[in-house]
Amino acid sequence: TTDIIAQYVFNCAGLSASAVAACMDGMPDACIPTIRYAKGNYYGYSGRNPFSRLIYPVPEPAGLGVHLTLDLNRQIRFGPDVEWIDTVDYTVAPGRARQFYGSIRRYWPGLPDGALRPDYAGIRPKIQAPAGTETDFLIQGIETHGIPGLVHLYGIESPGLTASLAIAEHALAVAGIRP
Repeated sequence: TTDIIAQYVFNCAGLSASAVAACMDGMPDACIPTIRYAKGNYYGYSGRNPFSRLIYPVPEPAGLGVHLTLDLNRQIRFGPDVEWIDTVDYTVAPGRARQFYGSIRRYWPGLPDGALRPDYAGIRPKIQAPAGTETDFLIQGIETHGIPGLVHLYGIESPGLTASLAIAEHALAVAGIRP
């Protein structure tokens, strides 16, 4: 056990935010959401890159759809999908690529069979259930849990990076700090 005394504490522990909150004295269990893991697998393409731009298809439930990204070497990757998992595991299964071909061929019908290889995976912390209503992130302050100076940020995933400055401003306001 470690005791920390601080005027302000911001719990932004991503996949572990709920576990961190549960370790805090005085934190009501009813205020701690269940974090679920939505793994996003990516597959690389082994052929010549025919694209010069990113492609973002229509989003799917709990995800952005399998899109095309370009790295700094102009190599292409496809992903992420949404694979609900119970434990943190960054393994990308080769057989899962079968599900990617149909999604990719909606915008690239010429994708050759056998051209995808497992690349990497990321895990998004979700506060929605796999079949539940689409739920965005959650920022809690004293009005929710009753602890002055404590702010919890749950379910912040990839759009959170894009909106990180706005999220930080809001978290400061929730803590009662005026920048």
